[in-house]
Amino acid sequence: MTDKKDVVNFSANKSEIDTVISGISFTKSLRSATAEEWFVFIPPYQDPYIGGAAGKAIIHYNLYGNRDVYINTTIILDDPQLHENSSHSLVYAIADEIVNRLVGYADTLLSVHAGENSYQAEYVNK
Repeated sequence: MTDKKDVVNFSANKSEIDTVISGISFTKSLRSATAEEWFVFIPPYQDPYIGGAAGKAIIHYNLYGNRDVYINTTIILDDPQLHENSSHSLVYAIADEIVNRLVGYADTLLSVHAGENSYQAEYVNK
């Protein structure tokens, strides 16, 4: 359930969210035949230890026969600013954009690890 405070916070940060989303870029590192790892660059956020990518996305494909593809996606955001409760709307928008760009319309189980903003979701294409 979304309370009014969250809705107001989202609209107040809409321009920031749009700016951050437009700056997201990726670098791919193949892990195996059924999984991929992507480093996620989200200006102005970065890894606090090495200053590189702000996070990573791990996509694991579960293949059931020829027709059914189910994807498990894990997103890990390392920048402590994205762990703060006040960044919840931004983290949600970032994760949604990552799923849209890297996974597309396949059925997906999503797990986001971002401190207080961690959550799980399911994307189902019907």
